[in-house]
Amino acid sequence: MQSHSMELPRLIEIGEKNIADFGRFLNSLNRPKKISLVSGTNVQKVLRKKIEKSLKSNKIQFVWHTSKDNQIDSLNQIQKNVKKDDSSLIVGVGGGRSVDTAKMISYNLGKPFVSMPTAASHDGMASPFVSVKSEKPHSIVASAPMGVFVDIDVIKKAPSRLLSSGCGDLIANIIAVKDWQLGYKKKKEYYGRYAADLAMMSAKIVMENSSGFAEKGLDARVIVEGLISAGVASCIAGSSRPCSGAEHLFSHALDQIAPGVGLHGEKCGIGAIMMAKLHGLDWKKIVKTLKDVGAPTTAKQIGLKPDVIVEALIIAQELRPERYTILKEIKMTEKRATNLAKSTKVI
Repeated sequence: MQSHSMELPRLIEIGEKNIADFGRFLNSLNRPKKISLVSGTNVQKVLRKKIEKSLKSNKIQFVWHTSKDNQIDSLNQIQKNVKKDDSSLIVGVGGGRSVDTAKMISYNLGKPFVSMPTAASHDGMASPFVSVKSEKPHSIVASAPMGVFVDIDVIKKAPSRLLSSGCGDLIANIIAVKDWQLGYKKKKEYYGRYAADLAMMSAKIVMENSSGFAEKGLDARVIVEGLISAGVASCIAGSSRPCSGAEHLFSHALDQIAPGVGLHGEKCGIGAIMMAKLHGLDWKKIVKTLKDVGAPTTAKQIGLKPDVIVEALIIAQELRPERYTILKEIKMTEKRATNLAKSTKVI
């Protein structure tokens, strides 16, 4: 049996209007004397004073670093600056970019990392994986967070589109798990039922509650807990398998040919519709759920042209040839890709 490691968060705190407790939370983890905070400019404008007040009252020194993009050069520059801090802990405060940047730097410098998400747009807040922008956009393994601290009030104040995107990323787990099972069946790849079931449960909770979400609005806490659970599922699996399949390859392909268009979870949700059809699943139910949570179901809704969708379907599997997905079962020609996208009304 092939072995794998499980690196899990030590402590997760979810509250509402609890940002004043952040310093206490850090002290309960490892009593850091000095920390490096990585965040975007907008997040700093809104939260910096509150975070600093909490840190000062808990006698924690701090240095701020601004994350502007996920390019390797930017990450390397921030890493050089963080190294000079000589801090004992690195904190990512913000959306996916800032959390990913802090996660990667903590891994490279061998220092513990804490995730403080300000938006629930994807499951990276609790996972050990980082999305890197390069010639071939992809995810790489870094460090799982030592701790995750969430103020639901902050999440609620983020644009609703981000929360809808988080739902898309969770629904994508349905495809990821199916692809993982396929990898086990066809290639005798390791398959962990516990991790798979945890990822599926996160998706099912969104599916089962979507009508209520459509009626009363999205429940930020339910979605945050689902995203954290999905991240933990990846920690248990020792890979991104429970949460990343053909739909993520499709999303990465779009990142390559149409960078900056659409949110990660939105593209994964649209990918999940088409991959569900290839798997013989109820893709119409996925469409309904995405509509209920306010996530896009067509290329046009996120500003993508039909030919871009077709190209992404064709090149998706090439991005990670070693990962067995439903796309390995099909010779994805231009005609087949067009028919798939049209038949599911993505284009």
